[in-house]
Amino acid sequence: MFQGSDFNERKNRDPFSFDPKSIDVIFVTHAHIDHNGRIPKLVHDGFTGKIYATKGTTELMQVVWADALKVMQYEYKKSGAPPLFQEEDLMIASTRCRGVDYEEAIDLSAGRAGKSLDITVTFHDAGHILGSSFIELEAENKRIIFSGDLGNTDVPILRDTVGINKPVDVLLVESTYGDRKHESRGERQKIILDAVTKGLLRGGTLLIPAFSIERTQELLYELNELIERKHALPRVPIFLDSPLAISAMQVYHRHPEYYDTDAKHLRDAGDDFFQFPGLTLTRSRDESKEINLVRGPKVIIAGSGMMNGGRIVHHALRYLSDPKSTVLIIGYCAEGTLGRRLYEGAEQVTIMRQRVRVRATIKSIGALSAHADQDTIIKWVATAKGAPKKIYTIHGEPHAAAELAHRLQEKFGTATQASVPEEGQVVEI
Repeated sequence: MFQGSDFNERKNRDPFSFDPKSIDVIFVTHAHIDHNGRIPKLVHDGFTGKIYATKGTTELMQVVWADALKVMQYEYKKSGAPPLFQEEDLMIASTRCRGVDYEEAIDLSAGRAGKSLDITVTFHDAGHILGSSFIELEAENKRIIFSGDLGNTDVPILRDTVGINKPVDVLLVESTYGDRKHESRGERQKIILDAVTKGLLRGGTLLIPAFSIERTQELLYELNELIERKHALPRVPIFLDSPLAISAMQVYHRHPEYYDTDAKHLRDAGDDFFQFPGLTLTRSRDESKEINLVRGPKVIIAGSGMMNGGRIVHHALRYLSDPKSTVLIIGYCAEGTLGRRLYEGAEQVTIMRQRVRVRATIKSIGALSAHADQDTIIKWVATAKGAPKKIYTIHGEPHAAAELAHRLQEKFGTATQASVPEEGQVVEI
């Protein structure tokens, strides 16, 4: 699903550039909506095959689809733009999902058009969000690796991205942060503590737009550490105002097999790191509205992370003009989104057709990003046995993709060909 200035962006309504009936199988790397949000629409348009993903991803993905449909139905009442898919499409898509384990080889060998094909697909831990994968496909003695989104290093809750550890003919690698570097894990809590403390000392509201899956859970983990174990933060009301994030937490509870050692230790000790004193979960719209009645310093965590929809937009409309308030941007914001305009220093923005002067303090930190930065991506590519023969940098803005391709070409020299593919480009392997 395309994400930009509008959750229900027009590009999402364009016909697919292929016949959905011609697709045999879908492989999903992870549950973020930009990677799977139009699968129910694909079903509606004629796809009849299976959908493979890890067990954690299949559960989260269905939560994401249901939430997206509710949002689109709500928008339909206001703007008249019909949802991209209906409940029936969502239900059919859910029945097509097949949950797999990491390192489980899926044999897809089959005869087609009189030819027997030897195809194996394996999902490997990408360390990006719960159940996220990079996908290895072997066919006709060729190996293709599709990175999906790669995780940041030393993130809370999840294990780090595993290495490739094999020769690769073609590597398609994400480049979201292909032109920049994040703060280190050692700086993460210090930066969060500093940003939250300074925001609250202003006496206003601290708004944290956060992706409902993974970013929110990581933030709660860090706040739990700072509040319960280090007693480093002042006791103020903290609101998790995101029905999707609250639903996603239940999936996290059901799948501790994806946790890293530290998270497993806390869980085994009986510490629910998604709960701590002062935290209130607000599911309903009425509960969300009641947050406005709480006076004094408070923290509101809400989606969407790019501020292009969801409850964070309503809070932004209320608090952006307050010089005592702070907006803490903790993730990637695409061009055209409210989050991106604030990040770039906009002095005035339009929210729900109202012009709002930005008087709140705008801060951003990269330490909580769920994406690998440039150095981490390059190190991951280097885990392949020998240089990949061809590398295509994808899933990034033009400058980031081009910069990463240039750095990879420098790293591996003539042993590889690194480039940014064009839309519609066909490559023979």
